[in-house]
Amino acid sequence: MKLIKPLFLSATTAMILASCGSSNVVSTPITNIDSTPLKVTKLTDAELNSWSHLDLVKDTIPGMSVDKAYEFLKGKKGKTVVVGVIDSGVDIEHEDLKNVLWTNKKEIANNGKDDDKNGFIDDVHGWNFLGDINDENLEFVRILRDKSLADAATVASAQKEYDAESQQAIANKTRYEQIYKSLTDADAAVAKHLGKEIYTKEDVNAITTEDETLLQSVGVIKQMMAYGSPIADVKEQIKGGIEHFTSSLNSHLNMTTDFRAVVGDNPNDISDNIYGNNVMWGPEKDGALHGTHVAGIIAAERNNGKGMNGIAHNVEIMTVRAVPNGDEYDKDIALAFRYAVDNGAKVINTSFGKSYSPHAKWVYDAIKYAADHDVLIVNAAGNDGTDLDTKNIYPNDQVDNGSEISNNFLTVGALNYKYGSELVANFSNYGKTNVDVFAPGVKIYAPVPHNKYKHLQGTSMASPNVAGVAALIRSYYPKLKAAQVKQILMSSGLPITTKVIMAGNSDNKKTLSEVSTSGKIVNAYNALIMAEMMSK
Repeated sequence: MKLIKPLFLSATTAMILASCGSSNVVSTPITNIDSTPLKVTKLTDAELNSWSHLDLVKDTIPGMSVDKAYEFLKGKKGKTVVVGVIDSGVDIEHEDLKNVLWTNKKEIANNGKDDDKNGFIDDVHGWNFLGDINDENLEFVRILRDKSLADAATVASAQKEYDAESQQAIANKTRYEQIYKSLTDADAAVAKHLGKEIYTKEDVNAITTEDETLLQSVGVIKQMMAYGSPIADVKEQIKGGIEHFTSSLNSHLNMTTDFRAVVGDNPNDISDNIYGNNVMWGPEKDGALHGTHVAGIIAAERNNGKGMNGIAHNVEIMTVRAVPNGDEYDKDIALAFRYAVDNGAKVINTSFGKSYSPHAKWVYDAIKYAADHDVLIVNAAGNDGTDLDTKNIYPNDQVDNGSEISNNFLTVGALNYKYGSELVANFSNYGKTNVDVFAPGVKIYAPVPHNKYKHLQGTSMASPNVAGVAALIRSYYPKLKAAQVKQILMSSGLPITTKVIMAGNSDNKKTLSEVSTSGKIVNAYNALIMAEMMSK
């Protein structure tokens, strides 16, 4: 799973590393959208924790008008919609998720039998196609280990990417270790001089000494304090960086370990399709952080006084674990799609992606299978700041920018909470052909394992925001087909014509219509109005 990885390290840590090396459907007239005043004050904690639910005109925050949408829904009745979350697993015991789980009523829990005869024993809340796998290789490493998976050109490309990634990981790990040692030594020296472990910027600025070593330590601390975070937090961030790159070398880029062996299947044989288990978070709950966050964004229980509100009510979350800490297998994803479809999901969220797909046809066939069964797939665009019209990221619905293989696949880029030139998240992938819409994806607050909550960011978070809106539409307007829901999400959004900075490059400014098919940001209120109009 690569989508969240580039964002694992905080902005502070990244800086430290760099320093050391006219429709009545629209909630406001279209002509007024771009003249909406910028919010110049800092978001409050409450605003930040719920910004994706807020309204651009009312709050001057580019959310999806979810709160406004619920005002529109007052007095209306919806039906339950099953949303499949194909991800790293879900903490199904979480206080904000345990009451919104899909339950297979044809299966008797924990009796060791396949009661519904679907091939999966005790699949009460979903299925885990990874079994006890947590870590995995990236796909280009698997290609290098088994060159029969790809043609010569692809193998050569994989080798080039492996060389670059491994060299970068080694270099970054070394640099982070050097920074951590320098900061740790400086922190100890300053703390000893001041006679206290916790000190302020004023304490450091007041230090006068002719000791050159201490002066160097003071300089290091001043530099780190300039980023605005406590020294202890900075140390933890840097330590996290070391762990991240170490883990990448030991798993993602590992050329010797067969992580798949524990599953016992043949990942290159799609007919070998009964494997895995019913443990929804894999070998440990912490490994389900990403999937738990995604599920919470979609459907965390609303108005229960805990944590936060999910986008949609009337939702049941079906957990389909198929995304490890590394690149997913095409076989697992193809079978995960089919499992979700066969068990009643009407919306599927896919917050993952990779650059190589040896068995892409299996996944394309599964996407078509979902389309044939009226299931909408909401897909994250990815976090490489890349134009997807120039580079394939899988899964997708267009082979080499050709015609769409189906009409049920919606790809989502990520928005920042800053309305203006910084509206598009600097990490978000984009593409006039391959990205359909944009939605909130920066600092999204949602559940993580062990009844905790956390801000995460990525198109991995933008996608479930839209999946939640899709679930609302399918709940209240169930006669609408998946393709119609996709069109509503694309057509009813707010069109932003102001040029925005792409991939953090201030010299690369585009309008949303230049970097997405719709040129719009998803708006739940508008979408529901359009859905009602189309349902009459």
